[in-house]
Amino acid sequence: MSNAGAMRSGKTHRDENFPVASWLIRERHRAPIMAFYEFVRTADDVADHATLTPEQKIALLDGLEADLLGRGDRDPCAVRLRNVLAERQLSPRHALDLLKAFRLDAAKRRYADWTDLMGYCELSAMPVGRFVLDVHGESRATWAASDALCAALQIINHLQDCGEDYRNLDRVYLPMDALSAHGVPVDALASASASPALRRCIAELARGATRLLREGEALAPSIADWRLGLEISVIQALAVRLARMLEERDPLGDETHLGKFAAGGIGLAAIAGAAMRRVGFRAQPSPASPS
Repeated sequence: MSNAGAMRSGKTHRDENFPVASWLIRERHRAPIMAFYEFVRTADDVADHATLTPEQKIALLDGLEADLLGRGDRDPCAVRLRNVLAERQLSPRHALDLLKAFRLDAAKRRYADWTDLMGYCELSAMPVGRFVLDVHGESRATWAASDALCAALQIINHLQDCGEDYRNLDRVYLPMDALSAHGVPVDALASASASPALRRCIAELARGATRLLREGEALAPSIADWRLGLEISVIQALAVRLARMLEERDPLGDETHLGKFAAGGIGLAAIAGAAMRRVGFRAQPSPASPS
């Protein structure tokens, strides 16, 4: 079998909903983040490949893990990330957690409830934020807010892609109990447009993502690296807008992604607002010493 890199879909960081190592990130941190992204993108494309069997997917993911841990040199993206981790003295832990998520994707097609879905997000989304924080040397006290933000981003992606995931992979991230509560059969996801009941179910899950985003609001102000804080503010603002769109629109029949101009406008507004808040925070006078 070819190596995992041969399974790439052609999707790049420019096709993602949210910025990946944008110009806001300090140059010395961009290469490690991009190496991590390329590794994760490769593994994700393996897990989402339409013609590979579950066994073939897991074999390729196992090969990526072996290369990451120095037991092989077959996949360039794994070797590159291995070298970056060694140079920066970082653990492979976050990449290994993501590989666990992709192995789940290879075999698991349904999620029972919100708790089950959050368990998936602990492996598939939260390690991404934690890796970026580790690259920047941020405190692990920031992890809780980062985890909430990353889980929200994952759910937004799931809702946007719910029809495609079902049609192409028979994979459903919408919790079964949520569909059942709204009287929605799974095969409704194959329709060209969502029924009113499915729309209500998707809106309910989008509100769940919004609650997570509120939990993640504390992240950007708590970041020591101000440029990373600005990037997180942009991601937060984009996610809030997308969650609102998913409450109001049908991801099966309507556009639920932001165009470049809309995303750019939201991003610039978020940068300006975050910069003003940060400057204002820095400008606060120190409390007077007691006499």
